[in-house]
Amino acid sequence: MIENTRKLIPDELILNKIYQIRKQKVMLDMDLAELYGVETKQLKRAVRRNPKRFPPDFMFELTHAEFENLRSQFGTSSWGGLRYPPMAFSEQGIAMLSSVLNSDNAILVNIRIIRIFVKMREFLLTYKDIITKLKEMEQKYPAMMIVSY
Repeated sequence: MIENTRKLIPDELILNKIYQIRKQKVMLDMDLAELYGVETKQLKRAVRRNPKRFPPDFMFELTHAEFENLRSQFGTSSWGGLRYPPMAFSEQGIAMLSSVLNSDNAILVNIRIIRIFVKMREFLLTYKDIITKLKEMEQKYPAMMIVSY
């Protein structure tokens, strides 16, 4: 069943729905609702019924300015006339969502999303290690290095 979810939701689709807001990698309620196959108001209702499960480092509501800034980056208003500010969920908040939505689909989608967050972290650590090694080589062999980064 996990294989079916992998085929239905490509990694790129999930990656394109991860944003950097308040120095955190987050996903917005409307995007998560779409992936889970539920209405955004259903997702928000489940979160509001379980506030103890969503501390500020798991979930926060965007300010109007944050949302306008995010929308302006895309140049199009595909998010239309929202009445309420979107909720942003960190990796931990996304993991918590499967416990409040109580659906097999939410669990499967969450597994995919969490695996992508892990891959992103691993990639960033690898990249950081490569840069560190290049800097060490540059210091050791300054005349041989012509790489600019």
